[in-house]
Amino acid sequence: MTQTPPTPLLDQVDRPADLKRFTDAQLSEIAREVRAETISAVSVTGGHLGAGLGVVELTVALHAVFDTPRDKLIWDVGHQCYPHKILTERRDRIRTLRMKDGLSGFTKRSESAYDPFGAAHSSTSISAALGFAVARDLGGNTPEGLGDAIAVIGDGSMSAGMAYEAMNNAGHLGKRLIVILNDNEMSIAPPVGAMSSYLSRLYAEEPFQDLKAAAKGAVSLLPEPFREGAKRAKDMLKGMAVGGTLFEQLGFSYLGPIDGHDMNQLLPVLRTVKQRATGPILIHVLTKKGKGYGPAENARDKGHGVSKFDVVTGEQKKTPSNAPSYTKVFAESLLQEAAQDDKICAVTAAMPDGTGLNLFAERYPSRCFDVGIAEQHGVTFSAALAAGGMRPFCAIYSTFLQRGYDQVVHDVALQRLPVRFAIDRAGLVGADGATHAGAFDVGYLANLPGFVVMAAADEAELRHMVATAAAHDDGPIAFRFPRGEGTGVDMPERGEPIEIGKGRIIRKGARVALLSFGTRLSEVEKAAEALAAKGITPTIADARFAKPLDRDMILSLAADHEALITIEEGAVGGFGSHVAQLLADEGVFDDGLKFRSMVLPDTFIDQASPADMYAVAGMNAEHIEAKVLDVLGVASIGAQRA
Repeated sequence: MTQTPPTPLLDQVDRPADLKRFTDAQLSEIAREVRAETISAVSVTGGHLGAGLGVVELTVALHAVFDTPRDKLIWDVGHQCYPHKILTERRDRIRTLRMKDGLSGFTKRSESAYDPFGAAHSSTSISAALGFAVARDLGGNTPEGLGDAIAVIGDGSMSAGMAYEAMNNAGHLGKRLIVILNDNEMSIAPPVGAMSSYLSRLYAEEPFQDLKAAAKGAVSLLPEPFREGAKRAKDMLKGMAVGGTLFEQLGFSYLGPIDGHDMNQLLPVLRTVKQRATGPILIHVLTKKGKGYGPAENARDKGHGVSKFDVVTGEQKKTPSNAPSYTKVFAESLLQEAAQDDKICAVTAAMPDGTGLNLFAERYPSRCFDVGIAEQHGVTFSAALAAGGMRPFCAIYSTFLQRGYDQVVHDVALQRLPVRFAIDRAGLVGADGATHAGAFDVGYLANLPGFVVMAAADEAELRHMVATAAAHDDGPIAFRFPRGEGTGVDMPERGEPIEIGKGRIIRKGARVALLSFGTRLSEVEKAAEALAAKGITPTIADARFAKPLDRDMILSLAADHEALITIEEGAVGGFGSHVAQLLADEGVFDDGLKFRSMVLPDTFIDQASPADMYAVAGMNAEHIEAKVLDVLGVASIGAQRA
């Protein structure tokens, strides 16, 4: 049993309004207690640790100064919101984070009035805050009222174009709006690009202490007798060619940089801004991811995503792996292909570790590109790489590829450019919940002309699909695979290209054919074993391709069986819909084929273990077995005999 830390002051805080009765010194102590509580909670649940630890003081200061939930506090991405949840009437449930029926690991409107806008993808906060500000000024209302709108956005999230679109609009409208740039030099991966360099220069060109002193001068800003000192501080910052130049051009007043772990800076700045701000203002806050917990501070990813861990040592309690992860198989297979072909290159959007491309970057640094949190740019960049004679692999999670869909359509598919999309985290992903589910990629890719869409049934098939994509130069091609471990099948030494549009028969049977697309194949095989005990031996096929479909195999299955059931880890409108279209076009239904399509339900499924989420979806072996019995009428026959 994990011992909870002593938190005498925090124990007196039920809601943010309670913070207003404490002194500044006591608020600093409450921040220390919130940090200890966050570490303790995440050691039990696992989750995003480093991001939250980096904003503990900022979280306490914001809730102490502003009046949430009337004032709308919007956390970009939301993975740093655990301290926020501790302070906003959810501390009693904080050890249910990311668990079934527990607290979400992100902000969520349906969970609390203190979460005015849900998020789990990046770079949306400024747009949302501006929307609240305009709603306020137009006379809109919410049950809690509408006050200030405060967006907290990280330097990594500022690399996405949407943040600048929002700032440009906000500067034009001139509404009172507060944006806090949480600059921790470390998003999930080290931030890349000109924005990171720009922010780094803010404190790299002069000793940090000089800027810190200048910021302290700016803290007092308007109250006498510090007005002259504040002016000198601002002039010094501008004279160093840093500070607000970029943001002021977008119409924002700029204040900073200030130390985001120093309550003596944070509290006066926030109070002054609350009292005096008129139009949009940006406060530049310097923080350290993982702050206050050595194992997180020292980790390469600053404790971004952790499993359960020992608080004293920081050692994570990971279950021993029985099979290689799909991500690792993809990464190693791509390295094999790149060793044979110097035209192969790789693109990711701020997820080199998550997609396995960190291995590619180590081996072939000149051919690996992390474009930052900029999926739209990454897709179009890949398209032009392909147009320029390279063979790009664009590795993006299914849920994040949604952000670049127009570019997939307009810049890739329309021009028939051979971009290879490696789509990780396909299907239901577990603790990250609905925001990260890879439910829609088959539907939104297979309807595009000229697109090849594949799904790996196991890790060996994934290796072959990487080889297939590498060899495919006739238009775009995508292959999807889930998070987590493979099934433990024997692995080929090298992938071999699969004939485009060619599925495979796994096992021949009678009466009913089970046509699987993706890694539900293992559940299909378990269902078949249970059915065999009831005297039913279904045919099992692995489609491999949602587009182009294996017409001959599918029509043969339809002709030779009284029932055909498709199974896929995706929403309606995907593989099963394409099979149904084929069967309808060929007049197969005219002859009485019983057809069923097992897809994810038309709902967003909350976080739980993947097995529990698939149980909710009705996609595990027992559900497949029940579907077969139902379509064959076996259950009703049994009931009649009884």
